[in-house]
Order: sequence, then structure tokens, then C-alpha cells
Amino acid sequence: MKRHLTFFSTASRYELVVHASNRFAMFLVAAYVPIWSAVVHLVIPSAPVHFRLRATGRILTPAGNELTQITGAINAVTLITGFMMFAATFASGRFDRRLALAGYPRTHLVLAKTSALAVASVVIAAYATAIAYLFWTPQQPLLLAAALFCAAMTYGALGVVFGALLHREVEGMFALVMTSVLDIALQNPIVSAGANSQAIAYLPSYGAVQAATAAGFTGTPLLSCLTLQLAWFTGAALLGLLAFHRRTRNTLCGTPGAAAFVGSRAVPEATAELGRTPAACPPPSMPIDDPLVEEET
Repeated sequence: MKRHLTFFSTASRYELVVHASNRFAMFLVAAYVPIWSAVVHLVIPSAPVHFRLRATGRILTPAGNELTQITGAINAVTLITGFMMFAATFASGRFDRRLALAGYPRTHLVLAKTSALAVASVVIAAYATAIAYLFWTPQQPLLLAAALFCAAMTYGALGVVFGALLHREVEGMFALVMTSVLDIALQNPIVSAGANSQAIAYLPSYGAVQAATAAGFTGTPLLSCLTLQLAWFTGAALLGLLAFHRRTRNTLCGTPGAAAFVGSRAVPEATAELGRTPAACPPPSMPIDDPLVEEET
């Protein structure tokens, strides 16, 4: 048990350091959320907006700038967490392969990424909720924070998927931005005439938007919507797990390139902790064709 805790804590510290060293992401967290909230508060009219909250069927009439601050906050936290996880996953691809090749358990690497995402999501959601109090007063602040947290977790998992599957940074950033913008904009009744359409129930952040709107303007806690949002996170996390497995699949013991690399450049400390030795892998029976191995050798 102590060995597993050591693996998990070491990988988690590394993930948190990677996120903390992302200065652009830290700038977005500190500046983007309050600036966006201030712009919405000043630019969007405060005239009441009549719309039906699909999750409850109630007709609500909140101020337009307050309603837009909810969708804006969700858009902000999803973009920030998605960008953070995409950047970390995209940049650490080769390092993850080397760790797995040296014997570091992939399960602990995945759990470390998930825990780092959870910590980042908690901080960003709490910060966005606190910023909201500068401009208006949500009726259920804890539920609002929970909705922001669930949305952030979902897009953080999507960031891992994009970071593991896409080959260029611009592709991942474009995919994240377009997914979040279209997802949130279609659910804002001020900018979308189809906000009450049946189709929006299938959007990734539907549960978070419904729960956050109810938290802002009603006293009804929509826990079922949070459950739906967590289901979206679970699906995205499973996709991220498959993508991570795909990225590190050729580091499994028994592949020719992996065997040669373990025999020459593996990290001794990692394999020793696992109770294995490089000799446990069979010797290569064919020429090495792994680009990573060729680069290292």
C-alpha cells in the first residue's frame, strides 16, 4: 500500500507542478473570469429575459446581464480547465511513455491526472463563484459552484482526449474553443432562439447550465442535472483513459522497441520499486522501429 501511495503522490505532485508552471493558464484564471464578468455586467442590458428552464418547466425572468454571467462563467471555467489539461497532456506525451516504459504504473499516472484536474476544478469553480458575488447574488451559491465544478471536470477530461489524440496544438485549441463556445452559446436564451429546443439536452454542458441557472435564480436544487453532468464527465474520462492507453500501448513489456529500451535506458528506480528487473522483458527479436527508441539510442 505504501508503494502505491508513493507512486500516486509522486505523479500527483508532478501534475500539480506542471499546471502551476503554466503561466498563461494562471493568467486566465486570475484575469479572464473577472474581466469577462465585468464586461458582461456593463455591456449586456439588465432588462428582464423571459424563458423557460427546461429542467423544471418554470418560467424565469432574470436580468439579462445576470443570466449571461452564468453562461459566461461556465464558458470561462470550461475553456480554462480544458486548456490546462490539453496543454499538460500534449506536452507530457513522450514523458508519459518513458515513465510507463521504465515500469511506472499507468494506473497511478491516470489517477494523478484526475486528481490534479479535480484540484484545479475546485479552485477555478470557487473563484468564479466568488467573482459572481461582485456583480449579483446567486440564490444557491454552493449549487452554482458545484455546477461550475462539474462542467470544468467534463471539459478537463475532453482536454485530455484532445491532447492525447491530436497531433498539433492549434488543432486541440481550436477543438476546445469551438466545442465550448457552441455548447454554451446554444443554451443562452439571449443569443439563441433554440435554447428551449429538445436537442440542447444532448450538449456536453447541459446539466451544468440547467443546475447553475436554477442555482442563480430559484431555490430548487437540481441534483439530477449535476448527476447528468457527472455522467458526461465519466464518458469523457473513459475516452481520455482509452486515449492514454493508446498513447502508451507500445510501452507494454513484450514489444520489441520497449524491450530494447528497458534493457538500455530504463529508469532503474521505477523498475526496482515495482519489484521487476529489465531482464523480465524478452530480448528484441527484430530491428527497432519505434521513433522514440531510435531517438533515445
